[in-house]
Amino acid sequence: MSTLWAFPGQGAQQHGMLQALPATPVVQACIEQASVALDEDVRLLDSPEALQSTRAVQLCLLIAGVATARLLSERGHRPDYVAGLSIGAYAAAVVAGALDFAAAVRLVALRGELMQRAYPSGYGMTAILGLDQAGIERLLVDADGPVYLANINGESQLVIAGSDAAMAAVAERARALGAGAAKRLAMSVPSHCELLDGPARELADAFAGVELRTPQVRYLSSSSARLIRDPETLRDDLAYNMSRVVDWQATLVTAYERGVRLHLELPPGGVLTGLARRVFDAGQAIAFEGARLDTLDAMLRQEVSRDR
Repeated sequence: MSTLWAFPGQGAQQHGMLQALPATPVVQACIEQASVALDEDVRLLDSPEALQSTRAVQLCLLIAGVATARLLSERGHRPDYVAGLSIGAYAAAVVAGALDFAAAVRLVALRGELMQRAYPSGYGMTAILGLDQAGIERLLVDADGPVYLANINGESQLVIAGSDAAMAAVAERARALGAGAAKRLAMSVPSHCELLDGPARELADAFAGVELRTPQVRYLSSSSARLIRDPETLRDDLAYNMSRVVDWQATLVTAYERGVRLHLELPPGGVLTGLARRVFDAGQAIAFEGARLDTLDAMLRQEVSRDR
């Protein structure tokens, strides 16, 4: 059975998410490696106060994803495919063996700083449920102010990005057209649209001196929903994903069409698992839970042996 390990993006963060990881040597070593790479104690990044910072959020998501993947690998589990939503793509690239973890930590720290510096206030992202992509795009054409399509998470679950005022106006019109909900996300920057073209170019400059290798695990881009094998294409995908629309729906469909039948969401949270269950059977889309590591371990072994 082919498996996909999926790494969540910003918005999935939780207070204490690093402390909630299993306290095993491999996890602690990962946290220590990140601390050395930044010359700071990353354990301090997951407090409620620290997580007000985009930099802290993105670093915590990267560290949690890689640490958990290393823990699973130590227990004999290995994905056939990896994919990450937005910042999750960096953890996916590390787990695929294409990017060194220490380099990823430093790049993600810079990524968060660039994004936060560009839009310190007044901008963000809003999820709209119950309207399809064509309906959202019609609303955006007539919007008064900067607002763009940012994420396609499902056929009727989309995310827009832009100024607070423009998003609020689009959300109000969406509700009038029958949208089930329009929720402002825990995001302080307008990701995945042209508003971040400048920061993306700065990050690409920093990427120029970083070594990338051919992925040893199949890497699916959440921007193009395609498999990436070439290191230079991967460099472009990672550097510019902050300013490109995320098509997570198409990424999941691509994985399914390529034979993936088991979707595992790495910490924190379970939002991606809910999205995956619309493509995969419910029992084949699961989320990692640190408190139930042995149960998850047994479940993964059972699914793989069942396929054999």
